[in-house]
Amino acid sequence: MSGATEDTASAPERHTKLIEVSLPLEAINRESAREKSIRHGHPATLHLWWARRPLAAARAMLFAQLVDDPASRPDLYPGLEEQKAERQRLFDLIEEMVPWEATRDERIMRKVREKIAESHGDGPLPPVLDPFAGGGTIPLEAHRLGLEAHASDLNPVPVIINKALIEIPPKWAGRKPVSPSAELRHEGSWRGASGLAEDVRQYGKWMREKAFAKIGSHYPKAKLEDGSEAPVIAWLWARTAMCPDPACGAEMPLVRSFWLSKKKGRARYVLPEQVDGRVTFTIGGPEGEPREGTVDGKGAECLVCGNRATLKYVRAEGAAGRMGAMLMAVVAEGKRQRIYLAPTEEHAGAANVGRPTTVPESDLPEKALSFRVQAYGMTKHADLFTNRQLLGLTTFSDLVDEARERVEQDARDTGMDEAEAAKYGKSVALYLGFLVSAVADDMSTICSWRSSHGTGATRSTFARQALPMVWDFAESNPFAGAAGDLGTAAVSIGRTIDALPATGSGLAQQADARTADLSASPVINTDPPYYDNIGYADLSDFFYVWLRRSLGTVYPEVMSTILTPKEPELIATPFRHNGSREAADRYFEQGFVETFTHMRAGHHPDFPLVVYYAFKQSETDNENGIASTGWETMLNGLIQAGWSVTGTWPVRTERAGRSVGIGTNALASSVVLACRPRHVTAGSTDRRGFLRALRSELPDKLRKLQEGNLAPVDLPQSAIGPGIAVFSRYSKVTEPDGTPMRVRTALGLINDVLADVLNEQEGEFDQDTRWAIRWFEQFQWSKGTFGDAETLAKAYNVSVKGLQDAHITASGDSKVWLMAPADLPESYDPETDSRISVWEAAMHLSRVLDGKGAQSGVGPAGELLAGIRARGEFDEDAIRDLAHLLYSICDRRRWSESGQRFNNLASAWSDLQTEARNAEKRGPRKPQHQPLF
Repeated sequence: MSGATEDTASAPERHTKLIEVSLPLEAINRESAREKSIRHGHPATLHLWWARRPLAAARAMLFAQLVDDPASRPDLYPGLEEQKAERQRLFDLIEEMVPWEATRDERIMRKVREKIAESHGDGPLPPVLDPFAGGGTIPLEAHRLGLEAHASDLNPVPVIINKALIEIPPKWAGRKPVSPSAELRHEGSWRGASGLAEDVRQYGKWMREKAFAKIGSHYPKAKLEDGSEAPVIAWLWARTAMCPDPACGAEMPLVRSFWLSKKKGRARYVLPEQVDGRVTFTIGGPEGEPREGTVDGKGAECLVCGNRATLKYVRAEGAAGRMGAMLMAVVAEGKRQRIYLAPTEEHAGAANVGRPTTVPESDLPEKALSFRVQAYGMTKHADLFTNRQLLGLTTFSDLVDEARERVEQDARDTGMDEAEAAKYGKSVALYLGFLVSAVADDMSTICSWRSSHGTGATRSTFARQALPMVWDFAESNPFAGAAGDLGTAAVSIGRTIDALPATGSGLAQQADARTADLSASPVINTDPPYYDNIGYADLSDFFYVWLRRSLGTVYPEVMSTILTPKEPELIATPFRHNGSREAADRYFEQGFVETFTHMRAGHHPDFPLVVYYAFKQSETDNENGIASTGWETMLNGLIQAGWSVTGTWPVRTERAGRSVGIGTNALASSVVLACRPRHVTAGSTDRRGFLRALRSELPDKLRKLQEGNLAPVDLPQSAIGPGIAVFSRYSKVTEPDGTPMRVRTALGLINDVLADVLNEQEGEFDQDTRWAIRWFEQFQWSKGTFGDAETLAKAYNVSVKGLQDAHITASGDSKVWLMAPADLPESYDPETDSRISVWEAAMHLSRVLDGKGAQSGVGPAGELLAGIRARGEFDEDAIRDLAHLLYSICDRRRWSESGQRFNNLASAWSDLQTEARNAEKRGPRKPQHQPLF
């Protein structure tokens, strides 16, 4: 007999937390997506780190992790209606707290802290720990919520970032700045860390002035045609290699694109010319277009003789140290535009400086995720920069320590004692070290020029999480008042410090998550590494070598190693395991089991563990078909460590307009898991019992996910949560042969049940819609035979003529086809439609939502939905369900354009309903087109 065995003991009494029951996902997702467009004062601008979680999501999830669900407090809310009302009040508070503007609203934050304290009762709240602290989102938001925030990470760069976010600002809260040139304010007006922020601005400004006095002559201004001068924003260079043809031997510029600006009316581009066996450059535009670039994935073209060199040859030249650089253009600052100038000997010569003797000579990894530069001779970190860039960075780095000494002296002059002044100097120096990081990101030979950005702009080193080969690079001027300018960076970082919470206390320290100190029984909320998505340690060495040069003597306990630790890093990269994928997988899985086992032993028992994930849901596995590598490894670590999933929540972190790559596993959401230790007497079940539980519970869970405005592209990924919640609550699920079921197998079964549930939803649609779904699955928008259409119509008790009358299909030459949204009549009025169906309503909504012109977009589509709703023929949510189903068909068939259309419709559903309600309040709809007669 199949089934689960019964528990013989009950779990310890505990209060269920809000995160284990319900959340206002729409508000959290909306603000998480909106946050990506916010820059000024955002903590992400303090120091670059990869794959940060949105502050809004972290703040909401922490609050929900700490606050009791009203149903678990019958002493306070004895009735269902009282519980529902209190849960709505919690939702309202979350909606108040998630906008970026709320972070500076003390009234809102006070209400949030009071509600957390109310749930906890007497005694101090436990600390919150993120043992994979990274960019510091979770510790910062814990600190903002009034909790003692602990951050730890194996990598010293995140440790320093988290010190800057949570540890240092509270130490100097309410203090006025010590710089003699600081802004004058009356006593008591330096609130929070604003005094610290002002000192960072002033000493950053001092560093810039000192640096310009030392090296400013190497950054000349541009001479314009009218004889005036203008500051240079950037110098644009092309890497070069010698032509392999002995009869030529010319210096070949290696250029990806000659475009400078594509702005209409102001287009500019580089015109290469061959003069006496040499290549020179002038500026073309606004008419015409440039020639194609000279380098591609196969090799390079010599502009002098026309012959081609293989990419293998170019790499060999780079590896031999024979790759050079040639100035192509100078970009100067004009009045609200860029001025592009041909290169001159003066500007080319200004960059001809010697290599400083104290540059970081540390080695780049031989191989690493997303690194491509080593094959071209760039084997050390210093090789990523020109000599002039190295001169600038070493000068700025040296000035950090000089500024620290100056801060200490000025602090003593204001009355601080020796010890306190030293501590303050150390604190300010940390942020000044971040200025060097900001300049390095904007001033390497991996920076490129964005010709499509207005009239042109530089692209930073880490525009994406990689070090690719960049053939034609942009060298920013660190004294131009733009990207890469030390003064600009100081203003930006000062603004961020101003916005940081500066109350309570925080602690950031270096530690391996597998052995981190959990003696304080912290509440753990963490965002662990993503399998093999990002090589954090290798990437962060780019910044670490400069931070260590600037701050190594100030923070020796954190920066004792030449490079960041590599061997203990939890990442599944074969490069560190002699090229073995199997060894990398074993290491990663074992590390996660050890990590979550360690967490289970020390995590505070009154609260759920919260873990973020953002893995690709499925990856092809040659042996077993579809697997879920990242998911499987993390979930296996959780389950083996004795955790059971108690809640899963999809969090949207991309704006709604994002283009989704159908069939490419593009992620639009993270999913947050709430977990509790699995009880020691948890029962077991077999495969049939597990499937029975899945089929019983997954439909309702999926319905709730769909109702939460979840995009169809995210549904398969998010549905794993409820499914694995069933799997993980058992001590063991056995196969028919008695062996334990693998997590991979469970994931496959969850996907199967998901597909079944989506197909079962089809039975809720009208017959016209069910016919259209089957026809779409076979032909999409292509033509099929009339006979096939008639046969299918009989199966659904409809007629081909009726389908055509309903504007679902069109026909001709014995062929039948579905009418695509773009082909539907714009004059459609649902209130006069004699045969309305879910299919027709969905297609017209898609037509208006994704159309062009004044009568397109969310607003007009919402008005159309109001008319559909007025008919009352079917539940309007059936339209959203149809969009989910059609997206799943498109995803399987790799119909990307149609899939994007239906993903947009389902994702915008909540907004469409809001607009429909607004339209109803405004009164009867006006016809889109007046009758002709």
